[in-house]
Amino acid sequence: MEPHATGRWESIQFTSAALEGNPLGDPHVRPLWVYVPPGYEDEPDRRWPSVYVLQGLIGRVEAWFNVQPFSKNFPQLVEELAPSCVVVLVDAFTALGGSQFLDSPAVGRYHTYICDEVVPWIDEHYRTLAAREHRGLQGHSSGGFGAMITPMLRPDLFGGLATHAGDALFESSYARDFAPAARALRDRYDGSWERFWEDFRSGRPVLRDKDDALLLSSYAMAACYSANEDGSIEFPFDLRTGRIVPDVWQRWLEWDPVRRAPRHADTLRELRAVWIDSGKSDEYFLDLGATAFKDALDEIGVPEVRFELFEGKHGGISHRYPLSLAYLAERLA
Repeated sequence: MEPHATGRWESIQFTSAALEGNPLGDPHVRPLWVYVPPGYEDEPDRRWPSVYVLQGLIGRVEAWFNVQPFSKNFPQLVEELAPSCVVVLVDAFTALGGSQFLDSPAVGRYHTYICDEVVPWIDEHYRTLAAREHRGLQGHSSGGFGAMITPMLRPDLFGGLATHAGDALFESSYARDFAPAARALRDRYDGSWERFWEDFRSGRPVLRDKDDALLLSSYAMAACYSANEDGSIEFPFDLRTGRIVPDVWQRWLEWDPVRRAPRHADTLRELRAVWIDSGKSDEYFLDLGATAFKDALDEIGVPEVRFELFEGKHGGISHRYPLSLAYLAERLA
């Protein structure tokens, strides 16, 4: 094999000022993994597009490297694909399982961390094409939400996105969980979030039943979408009945990529690449969210959209990631 014929991964410990002193006491020194493509050392004058990869809820950046029988993990798939771009695996895990890649007074400044710290650091330390036209985002589930929402918030930084079953069309993906969450909180914890967290953090095995995941997700989303400036959290449903609380629910809807798209029409029309996909049997109905987001982009005239619904559920779709990564690398070059 020729020298440098394959890419390589580099492990970095990144110190974040934005995350220091965050409300949850989570680490402000974060792992960051960077893939440099084949030929990076052999072509010292060449610069490369970059793709930032965002994990789903309860995803940790180290988990990308987990090995399972008879399958390849994401870093191995990237090495096999050998895309002509720098790939950055970003860690935004929190004590609540995630951050939705937003700034929240109850969670921390994870949007600032990515956009104002990680991106400039990568451009300074790697030979990237340091312009929005050559920078993209890729993610699944909550990471797919981050991939959709971040280019709208920071049109100066990102020119492409790939969302795999990203959180969208909130009335289909989130609201359906409000009544079951209220019931689980009542029956298991007498309606008390404090008792839930005491039990959840007691050292027992967690996430082995649907109530754990349901309550964790409901709390985490509220902490990201409807936290107050003092760090307190409002919920979009009545904890006794599951009935929607309209003003808080409206705060959630303000973050729905389907609803935000028309407000960012000019920005979205300038994107060089948009990839949207989902499994047809997604348990959270994010296939409907993907379709609604595609429709919203069509309505505002976004020209470059790759869309597909495939046979599959919410999990087990890592084989889709190399497809969108290759697409982004080509379109952002």
